[in-house]
Amino acid sequence: MNPPVSRAASRHTIRQAGEALARLPEPDKEAQVHSMALIRLIVDDIAGAGGQISFARYMELALFAPGLGYYSAGSQKFGASGDFVTAPEISPLFSRCLARQTAEVLENLGGGDVLEVGAGSGIMAADLLAGLAELGTLPDRYFLLELSADLRQRQRETLARMVPQLLDRVQWLDSLPEGGFCGVVLANELLDALPVHLFRTEAGGLRERCVGWQDGRFQWCSRDVLDTALARRFEVLADGLPEGYTSELNLAAGGWIGSVASMLQAGVVLLIDYGFPRHEYYHPQRDRGTLMCHYRHRAHDDPFVYPGLQDITAHVDFTAVAESAVDAGLDVLGYNTQGLFLLANGITELAQSGDEREQLRLAQQVRTLTLPGDMGELFKVMALGRGYDAPLRGFALQDLRGKL
Repeated sequence: MNPPVSRAASRHTIRQAGEALARLPEPDKEAQVHSMALIRLIVDDIAGAGGQISFARYMELALFAPGLGYYSAGSQKFGASGDFVTAPEISPLFSRCLARQTAEVLENLGGGDVLEVGAGSGIMAADLLAGLAELGTLPDRYFLLELSADLRQRQRETLARMVPQLLDRVQWLDSLPEGGFCGVVLANELLDALPVHLFRTEAGGLRERCVGWQDGRFQWCSRDVLDTALARRFEVLADGLPEGYTSELNLAAGGWIGSVASMLQAGVVLLIDYGFPRHEYYHPQRDRGTLMCHYRHRAHDDPFVYPGLQDITAHVDFTAVAESAVDAGLDVLGYNTQGLFLLANGITELAQSGDEREQLRLAQQVRTLTLPGDMGELFKVMALGRGYDAPLRGFALQDLRGKL
């Protein structure tokens, strides 16, 4: 078995779908039945739409269809026994650094709540709560926004095992809180999983890449861009790009930012994800886009393989995120690489504990989280806020807002 890798790091492991598919383990019969049920749902959706749907619709169903989508069903997703690992699973140092940044914000606000959106296995919540307790800055409430009943149960079990004394502060939500939220919002590797539209530059003009069903399998197809507003967005992004250029546009991220802005009265939103500013995202040499799939720690670029059993992601356009935030009335408070954000929050100091063997283990974790060749540079941290004008320690070493 390949060693567990993060979703972004795995992108550099396997670049060709053919090579990846040859190495993918076959799902068991129960998983195959599950996938076939989702395939039937998507095929019915395609038929109801006249023979094709946008890729964004396909990705939405593949990941979030109730009871069948990848994030709605019960398979193991995170960690060594899942499909990929995220920073909180790699090391508790990641969450301890976030705890330091969160504590600073809560102290400057005079208290407040924490809301974590898409909490995965619950490991980040557990380590962050433990870190906040050590710092003497526990939130009034720690909200977890999680729609998957299976993941909620796993999160509850993780928290009960790791921080049972703090479980009474945790509350699960079905949707974002109503207006008036004060505190810190955390989203680690959330935006990359939101559905994206695909576009392709062709000789006759821009085309939207869509999904159809033919000969017993999903097929790529294309159409003129039907939505005027979407067409304008595509045209702006594609200006000057070569023929045959394919990439993505994440409209859902802007909608999510708007929803967060509508409920935030005062505080800071911390977004951690892999991505680029726009001028790097749509560089002419990145002509195949960033779409990537992950199954059992193998990476490939075929989103039609094992629907419901594999993750589908795309990198984040952080310029678009910043624009959406400003349009929604939020301030962009900072933008940095994950590596320097963690270093500014004292990750090397936190790693100086235990005996020599433990310190060597922690040092390796620090390297994975901070070095440019691992997660340190591709992953970014963006801080958005309202009613918060104090400096943020995570951006003290470097702030890249000027490059957005």
